[in-house]
Amino acid sequence: MQRVLSPTISSLNTLIRFPNPNLLSSKSLILQSSYNLNNHNNTMPILSSTLSSQSEYSTASPVKPKQRPWLIVGLGNPGKEYDGTRHNVGFEMVDAIAKAEGISMSTVSFKALYGKSFIGNIPVMFAKPQTFMNASGESVGPLVNYYKIPLNQVLLIYDDLDLPFAKLRLLPKGGHGGHNGMRSVINHFKGSRDFPRLRIGIGRPPGKMDPASFVMRPFNKQEPEELEFAYQTGIEAVRILLLEGFNKSATFVNSAKSMEQRLVE
Repeated sequence: MQRVLSPTISSLNTLIRFPNPNLLSSKSLILQSSYNLNNHNNTMPILSSTLSSQSEYSTASPVKPKQRPWLIVGLGNPGKEYDGTRHNVGFEMVDAIAKAEGISMSTVSFKALYGKSFIGNIPVMFAKPQTFMNASGESVGPLVNYYKIPLNQVLLIYDDLDLPFAKLRLLPKGGHGGHNGMRSVINHFKGSRDFPRLRIGIGRPPGKMDPASFVMRPFNKQEPEELEFAYQTGIEAVRILLLEGFNKSATFVNSAKSMEQRLVE
């Protein structure tokens, strides 16, 4: 049996060359047209289906990994008896941000009240652990693990005795500073301290008052107004953090003046 070879351009020209153009059949005309033998580039075109397939593979965008949400956690103690106390400013700040963004925090899971939504096009979750302050990590740790949230996208908001009242400070990482809620969270993060935190100043206790008693005290008549001013700063800080990045947010927060400072000016 004679072996059939795949035709090349030159062999095709030889195979279908006719001495008399008038003798060309319709079939040979179709063949000549299909392979475009008279093309000045003398090349054989690729079938359209092959072109389409190659185009799809060469222009298809790679599948983007699923965007992980930010987790914004306010620390505090559950129960009405703790509402309006210094140790619960983390709860109050998260409530203020969620309200400003129209986010409901009515879901109960992972030992927390939490809600999900978007700020801009960024997925975000807000949580208030209901474990009591000293066991906050029992809620935050499982939340982070379940949703596979990178620690640099977990913002902890809590009270700080070492900052002047209503002063905010945003840092990229750090220790617990003696705060038992933060100590619990760090323990459940396997000792990692590499997550951002927004500290809210509550001032130092007067005289020789025990700090543990001081943080449970309610605010005086003037302090809620100052806190509300700080919460508005916090709302804007979180928006900047999610949409423009940590550095811009930290510059905004850490250079902001308190209401008292602005009144003095």
